[in-house]
Amino acid sequence: MARDDSHLPKALQGLRIPLIASPLFIISVPKLVIAQCKAGIVGSFPALNAREGEGEHPLLDTWLTEIKEELDRHNQSNPDYPAAPYAVNQIVHRSNERLERDLEICVKHEVPIWITSLGARVDVNEAAHSCGGIVMHDVINNRFAHKAIEKGADGLVAVAAGAGGHAGQQSPFALVREIREWFDGPIALSGAIATGESLLAARAMGADLGYTGSPFIATDEANADQAYKDMIVESGAEDIVYSSLFTGVWGNYLKGSVENAGMDPDNLPQSDATAMTFAADRKKPKAWKTIWGSGQGIGAIKSVGPAGAIVDRMADEYFAAGKKLAAEFT
Repeated sequence: MARDDSHLPKALQGLRIPLIASPLFIISVPKLVIAQCKAGIVGSFPALNAREGEGEHPLLDTWLTEIKEELDRHNQSNPDYPAAPYAVNQIVHRSNERLERDLEICVKHEVPIWITSLGARVDVNEAAHSCGGIVMHDVINNRFAHKAIEKGADGLVAVAAGAGGHAGQQSPFALVREIREWFDGPIALSGAIATGESLLAARAMGADLGYTGSPFIATDEANADQAYKDMIVESGAEDIVYSSLFTGVWGNYLKGSVENAGMDPDNLPQSDATAMTFAADRKKPKAWKTIWGSGQGIGAIKSVGPAGAIVDRMADEYFAAGKKLAAEFT
């Protein structure tokens, strides 16, 4: 039976499976985004990943041109299996000195899906809407969800316990349920969504889509150190540490990378939000480069391979799980 997604914005309809690949700081680059979209799910990247030297042509403009042109070529050659749309993540944080420029570039390219993080702003949402885009804002609790929608976001990414990188502490069952009590728009759930079964569970509890990132770190297309990819494959949920030390915001990281940096993952001091900065002149960035983010769902990742293979596996699992459950209700 075909999935009814007619209630969703057009940009989120017709996906192979209801899944958004989350924007991975440093790791998500055009090669990975293109592979994700060609495989039938929303591919995404943080605008800040497109870094250029002073005075150079904005790399973000170049990346968006590359993604759009390659997906257009794919669609012309595969009219029966068109690529999914792509998304750009905007870090709406006071230290992001590039935000205004990046907004202008995304409007120019008519980016279809905008994912906003670390701050909800009316002007950012208006910029997205001015070019026909939709905004999915990530939140860790119901209070932030209300604020995001009040400021004009179209949908929400519910970042629950177990998500990679910056993550909340609330159970996905509790978080989605509280938001669904008042919000009937699109919700994507983040938090250990690494298998088709977990994606189906997210749908069953009220989310429209899953939101996953960690499995795509261990892919050929990811811009990650081989040691990072290998550690993802070799690790499980017990190898994740939850800490605020590295950015000032609580998040999940690979315990092995913390140990490799000479720290005790079981005795980390805390930090606060004042430690976070996305300014270009940050001298010693630790998180993401040497301290590696990861979610708790990585036990499902058994090898490094193409991004498309991750989508293939999850699609097979998703439909098989759906058929199994459907049989129990007939």
